[in-house]
Amino acid sequence: MPSFDIVSEVDKPELRNAVEQANKEITGRFDFKGSDARVEQTEFALSVYADDDFKLDQVLDILRSKLTKRNIDIRSMEVADKSEKVSGNKVKRSVTIKNGLDSDTCKKIVKLIKDSKLKVTASIQGDSVRVSGAKRDILQECIALMRKSVDEVPLQFQNFRD
Repeated sequence: MPSFDIVSEVDKPELRNAVEQANKEITGRFDFKGSDARVEQTEFALSVYADDDFKLDQVLDILRSKLTKRNIDIRSMEVADKSEKVSGNKVKRSVTIKNGLDSDTCKKIVKLIKDSKLKVTASIQGDSVRVSGAKRDILQECIALMRKSVDEVPLQFQNFRD
């Protein structure tokens, strides 16, 4: 019975490369000379530092462009609403990279598949959704439906098996 998994994953080495490229561009830019603007990474949590909120927004724009160039969807970024003061007049904002589907999104995907009346079965397996059906064509219709309907998180389709 053909099946595939719906997941939302971020490639960790590509994320690290994007952060390193962003830091390299920040150190080379003239408008950041003498400032303490940088991006630090721990696993899937990023900390963005700058001298003021304007420069912080510029650093976030650089980070977004580098993530896009490394094929990481920026919808997986969750930027904190407010920046917090660090020592002196420096500011910091935390950014989390969402990896995996949360339970609400999994439930929404399963409900969407059941409401579509496609002859497939969907089951939640941790932070992914397994979809299986009788024919490959039906699964491809399901993938097309997911690409069209779900736009708040980036989705990947893995482990396509016949």
